[in-house]
Amino acid sequence: MKLKSTEKLENGKVCLEIQVEKPEFDDAMQKAYLKNKAKISVPGFRKGKAPRAMIERMYGKGVFTEDAINIAYPDAFEAAVKESGYEPVDYPEVELVDINEDGFTMKATVSVKPEVKLGKYKGIEAAKPAVSVTKKDVDAELKLMLEKNSRLITVDRAAKDGDTVVIDFEGFVDGVAFEGGKSENHSLKLGSNQFIPGFEDQLVGKSAGEECDVNVTFPKEYHADDLSGKDAVFKVKVHEVKETELPALDDEFAKDVSEFETLDELKKSIEKKIRESREKVANDTFDDVILKEVVKGMKVDIPEVMIDNQLDQICSDFGQRLQMQGITLEQYLEMMQSNMDDFRKNFREQAEAQVKSRLALEAVSKAEGLEPTDEDVDAEYKKLSEQYGMEEERIRGFLPVEAMKSDLYTIKALAFIRDNAVVKAPAKKTAAKKPAEKADAAEAEKKPAAKKTSTAKKTTTAKTASADKPKTTKSATAAKKPAAKKSTAKKAESEE
Repeated sequence: MKLKSTEKLENGKVCLEIQVEKPEFDDAMQKAYLKNKAKISVPGFRKGKAPRAMIERMYGKGVFTEDAINIAYPDAFEAAVKESGYEPVDYPEVELVDINEDGFTMKATVSVKPEVKLGKYKGIEAAKPAVSVTKKDVDAELKLMLEKNSRLITVDRAAKDGDTVVIDFEGFVDGVAFEGGKSENHSLKLGSNQFIPGFEDQLVGKSAGEECDVNVTFPKEYHADDLSGKDAVFKVKVHEVKETELPALDDEFAKDVSEFETLDELKKSIEKKIRESREKVANDTFDDVILKEVVKGMKVDIPEVMIDNQLDQICSDFGQRLQMQGITLEQYLEMMQSNMDDFRKNFREQAEAQVKSRLALEAVSKAEGLEPTDEDVDAEYKKLSEQYGMEEERIRGFLPVEAMKSDLYTIKALAFIRDNAVVKAPAKKTAAKKPAEKADAAEAEKKPAAKKTSTAKKTTTAKTASADKPKTTKSATAAKKPAAKKSTAKKAESEE
């Protein structure tokens, strides 16, 4: 293979003129013959046994040429790209320029990864959110744990908000029962807002054995058009009233729900987990800010195909998450009364930001020579193995070393930017002035300023700030968004 010329075009494309010379072409012709001979009939020979020369004499010398070009092209293109130093981001458009017995020449036009001119990426100043955990935060988590381990007990009294009632009900609109409006022995927690507004409120104060009419109006935006905005009457019979009994918050509770022996140990563990979670959010927020500053300062012309490719990835990831919930992306779009074009438009800005962020991190990695070592790669595979509970070999099977190194380049680049950033204290919130204070301030502005009798000396204070040490980052392929804290504890109710 010979790379005859490289021409840089507009819109992030290059044209590579590639010559496949006689040795490679002859080899490709032989492979084309071996591939096709079984399909060619030649009188006097069994199918697949005719010599190449005999087939070419009968069908013409160019009988294998097209297949030979297709066989030789991939390796020739790959070698030419490597020699050119460019990195393709799309499939090339190929034009055959010349062909003869000694080989062929082609032009491959392809979009390539753009050149990035970095701006400032060292010494970026950014505020980092302060992290604190209060007793109230720990108590809230303990409350969720108590509710998760609670039980329902039947009580002989009128129902209160927060109780669970076991009811039969049937709904009527204009005196006619409607479909889906009937149920028996249904457990309903009052105040949970499971039913339409006003339904649960009217059961507060009712006791076991009581029957009543519940009068409600369906919301105008109700999902069933035939009920939307309609007045309805539900005939309800209360069978049981149950209250939630929480376990005692003591050492025994701590033993039952955790590996700890005492409640104090459990509280300390909860506080540690909350702190770690909030510190991760703070670190992610800080990383997001400094990375955006790097992106803002760089200059790059991004080929449209790179953004389209990232949009494809976003759509694919979104579709896979939906499939885990039992629906397809097409079904989701139908439910949302949307289409794929609108869906892609909504995510376009995100896709562009992700492409820019990765290009910036790759440029920093290249500028600083942040080459991942074999130890880095092994450590990352081990971390993923522990994180997902899978064998390392299995992870290596679907995540090749080159792909892992590509991610590590960006991970190390983000860590470098973070290490060289200047962490500022978060801005203090200014309390709003009371009306009386505002009036006093306005009045003061009207008065002439008092004459200064002395000149205040200017003092300068040297501020020092050290960047946080990098923590392990999952991936830096896209700018990170701080995730809102979610509690995994769910309310569970069980009868004794």
